[in-house]
Parts: sequence; C-alpha cells; structure tokens
Amino acid sequence: MRFSSGRALREQPAHAVTFFGMSGVGKTTLAGLLQRHDWFQYSVDYRIGTRYMDEHIVDNFKREAMKVPFLRQLLRSDSIYIRSNLSFENLSPLSTYLGKPGREDLGGIPYAEYVRRQAQHRTAEIRALLDVPEFIERATSIYGYAHFVCDSGGSLCEVVDVNDPQDPVLRCLAEHTMLVYIRGTAAHTRMLVERFRAHPKPMYYQPAFLAATWQTYLDTRGVAPEDVDPDDFAVWGFEQLLAHRQPLYEAIAARHGYVIDMDEVPGVQNADDVLDLLARAIDRGNP
Repeated sequence: MRFSSGRALREQPAHAVTFFGMSGVGKTTLAGLLQRHDWFQYSVDYRIGTRYMDEHIVDNFKREAMKVPFLRQLLRSDSIYIRSNLSFENLSPLSTYLGKPGREDLGGIPYAEYVRRQAQHRTAEIRALLDVPEFIERATSIYGYAHFVCDSGGSLCEVVDVNDPQDPVLRCLAEHTMLVYIRGTAAHTRMLVERFRAHPKPMYYQPAFLAATWQTYLDTRGVAPEDVDPDDFAVWGFEQLLAHRQPLYEAIAARHGYVIDMDEVPGVQNADDVLDLLARAIDRGNP
C-alpha cells in the first residue's frame, strides 16, 4: 500500500502493516505493542514453525529420541508423545532444526542436509508470507480485528527477487499491507555481530549466496567440509549476511514501501504513536 500523505494513512478505518528488517531493529517490539492495542499480530516465523515446518521439526526430535534405547522403546509402542512447543517468544525448535553445517561432534550437521533444510525453510517462508491476505480476512471475519500487523522474519529479503516488480511475494505484501523497513544503525550492526559471536544461531541464506559463502569460507580457512567448526562458520557467515541483506532491504523499501529508523522505535508507547511514526515516514517521502 502506498499513501499520498500521512493524513491519508490516519484516515483509513483499518490498517495493515508489514514490518521488515534485520534482527533486533524493533519489528517484534512494534508488532507486540500493536497486539496489546487491539491489532491482530501475524508472526511469519511462528506460522513457518507451526504450519509448514512442524512435521520436519517433530520428526527430527523423534530421530534423536530413537537414538536413546529407553525412549526408542516408548516411541515404538506409542507410549510417549513428542511435539514442538514453539511460540512467538520461543522460536528455538525452528532454529534448532535449521542447524549449522559442520562437525557433528560439535553440534553440526552435514552440509548436504543443511542445504536440504534450508530449501524446506525457503518454501515454508514463501508460503507463510503468501498467507498474509488470508489472515487479514480471518482477523476481521473471525476475531473482529480492524487492524493487522505482520512481523516478518529477517530473511524476507532472501526469498524474493527485489529486482522483479512482479515478484509474487512482494506484490502480495504490497497490495495488502503497508511495507515498512526498520533501518538499523552502524552501532546496531556492531552489536549484532558481537551478540552473534557470543551466541551463534542458525540462519537462513539465499541458495546462491550460501553456496558462494560456504566455498569462500572453506578456501579462506583452508578446511575440509567435514572439519568445519559449525559455530565458527555461523559467525563468519553472519557477518557476510549482514552486508548482503542491507541493500536488499533498501531495494524493497524503494520500490514497495517506506523507511523508519530503529532509533525512532523506543519512543513509541501505543498504537497512535505507531501510526504517527508511519505517517511521518510517508510525509518524509521515504524512501
């Protein structure tokens, strides 16, 4: 959705917004705040983990449980039930399933398996994003919400073609929601790297970028694929990913949406403040 002015946004009787950007810029903070002020919150990561990746995640739990003789016997006799307890606040089951490539004795998984799971995630994320119009309708028809907020994952820019004006995911989101890029700062980027170094976590990579990054890492480190330290690759790859994603976010905003800066988020206290923030972004002519 594009608006002629901030006032035009404020005059809408119903609103639908998709926030996107890197981890930690405030997407979930704003979405959660709006949810507390009578907006329907749609988490793309939650939809991925509970609808499109749930069986993959649970099957992986079962494979691990089958390695334990005691649990193996109980599983085969249907004496225990294993499920994922994924929530808006706890996406660990999803990220754990994605995993990190490298030595299995250090918690890694074989690169080929890693690529397979990445492909599953790509398909799931695209489907979850294309579900947005359905959930806008359901939010109104079932629950009576007039306003809708989509909290997208940081990998939105990896599953679309930012140079294709007819990209089905971007076209879908732009037709049904106001796309808002929350732009980070240089200090935020440094903080993300330091935080990631302390606690490396699985990430999603665009396939061609992953292949190139993996090969560059192997060449730079002079290591064989089976000898990769999964945490070391995760940290090294994350730094490459940050630089890779920023221009993609900018391109999405330039063609389809608007930009706010993460420094503007902490001052927001309620839904009216969010609408004021979005109205200012429109009136600034962003991007």
